[in-house]
Amino acid sequence: MRDVFRMIRTIEDDVLRQEEPDLQVPEIVEEELPEEETEELPEALELQPEEGALVEYDPLRMYLLEIQKYPLLSREEELELAIRYREKGDKEAAYKLITSNLRLVVKIAMEFHKSWMISLLDLIQEGNLGLVQAVRKFDPYRGVKLSSYASYWIKAYILKFILDNWRLIKIGTTQAQRKLFFNLKKEKERLDSLGFEPVPRLIAEKLDVKEDEVIEMDQRMGSWEYSLDAPLEDGSRYTQKDFIASQEQSSESILAEAQLREQIHRKIEELRDKLSEKERDILDNRLLSENPVTLQEIGSRWGISRERVRQLEERLKKKIRVYLVEQIPGFEPGDLNLP
Repeated sequence: MRDVFRMIRTIEDDVLRQEEPDLQVPEIVEEELPEEETEELPEALELQPEEGALVEYDPLRMYLLEIQKYPLLSREEELELAIRYREKGDKEAAYKLITSNLRLVVKIAMEFHKSWMISLLDLIQEGNLGLVQAVRKFDPYRGVKLSSYASYWIKAYILKFILDNWRLIKIGTTQAQRKLFFNLKKEKERLDSLGFEPVPRLIAEKLDVKEDEVIEMDQRMGSWEYSLDAPLEDGSRYTQKDFIASQEQSSESILAEAQLREQIHRKIEELRDKLSEKERDILDNRLLSENPVTLQEIGSRWGISRERVRQLEERLKKKIRVYLVEQIPGFEPGDLNLP
């Protein structure tokens, strides 16, 4: 996990100039923005140590206590600092703008945490990155509060993090899948409240996606992931991973491969007696050698061009494969690995 405290204390140029990810944040005008309150932390976050706790505070409580040390800004102070950063690149101004809005990140992260149950500190961390990006792009001359503008970036970063990490196997890689990921449950509830059965066809029409994409996403989101170390059933000494098929070869397949290699070697030796001297030279010093000589070396020995040697080699490979198919029942050309 990134050190969120380090980001609070030091704002480096490379952080403020980072490349923004592939996130779609709409152009903002003043009348579109709701006011975001940052004065109070969510009441659900109790900052007092638990009774009987062995340690005074856990990391989340320590972080919440830390960010309360940073004062909130008045509208005039915020405007002055934002202009200083935009016009002069003042890092100290950016630092104050970011730290004064850290409570906003916690508030938004808490809203997502209720639905997705991902580590709250992870959501706060990603939201903080969105806040940094918002400060970097904020235009103080539009008459919009930073907290209102930043909320879009904070939510965008948190949503992307959820999409990438909610499941071990990513389930939202296309635009349609992302739309379904965030709206499928909501749309099903809406149709149900209107008295309609939330069938895939209706959802697909409403969200402008394909019906089979709705079915696939519904199945993925409705499935569960299991720990491989979880017991197969209560009280069982076997775990889920005990029943995963082994990726190693069985003793039977190893024996079968050894027998096939022996057959191939014996048949190639039989064929060798039927080859010309040039072909035997290519077979011994090119195809079967651990340190094959070059085409040019073979050509120099026989007074022929490099290209002619290559043609003879290709013809010999074909001859070997045809012979083995004829001589070994069930042999497939792919079973022979020739260079």
